Amino acid sequence: MEQDDFTGLEEKSGTSYESLEVENLDENKINEESIVSQNENKSEFNQNEKKKLKINKAEILQFLKFLAFSLSAGVIQLLSFELLYNWTSALPWWPSYLIGIILSVLWNFTFNRKFTFKSASNVPISMTLALCFYVIFIPVSVFGGDALETSGWNGTLVTILMMVINFILEFFWDKFIVFNDKIVASILKVFKFKKITSVDQQKPTENKEQDNQANEIDEKGEIVEGVEEK
Repeated sequence: MEQDDFTGLEEKSGTSYESLEVENLDENKINEESIVSQNENKSEFNQNEKKKLKINKAEILQFLKFLAFSLSAGVIQLLSFELLYNWTSALPWWPSYLIGIILSVLWNFTFNRKFTFKSASNVPISMTLALCFYVIFIPVSVFGGDALETSGWNGTLVTILMMVINFILEFFWDKFIVFNDKIVASILKVFKFKKITSVDQQKPTENKEQDNQANEIDEKGEIVEGVEEK
């Protein structure tokens, strides 16, 4: 009876029972695929969010480390300045400030490279980039601070002001220039390219010398053959 009912329904609707089963299977597959794709999208979204959180945490930790080492370098600079300028009065303001900032730069760069930014880049290039910053900053801060001190400003206050300016500028310079592996790699590529071009320029001269030697050997061989024939 059930088969007769199905056959009757098939004749009325114009569709077979097998086709209905196939359609149901297709719909189930589509639903399963949509669920799988939604789950994959959710997992990708969660992974991206986790990566963003890790990056934010790493940047915050990096800033805190930089702040700690900069404060320690600032203590070294301020103590050396006070020793030379106020406590012993051995030197005027600008040489006392200059000695103090040089000591703080050496301290700050060494520890930031090892612990804060953990740069695996070329150390001489990083040192050169850091030197480029201080070649500009130190003369400006020395002359500017000396002008403020001679105009009546407190020497210690001027030194602290220069230290704050130095901290802000140095952080961005170190983060985006000195310890940036991409910039260091691009600099290395430029120097390697120059070396390659210089080698390529030498190759034609070497080839010419080899050709000249080969021509000389051929000429000597022809002369010898002519003498033998005579």
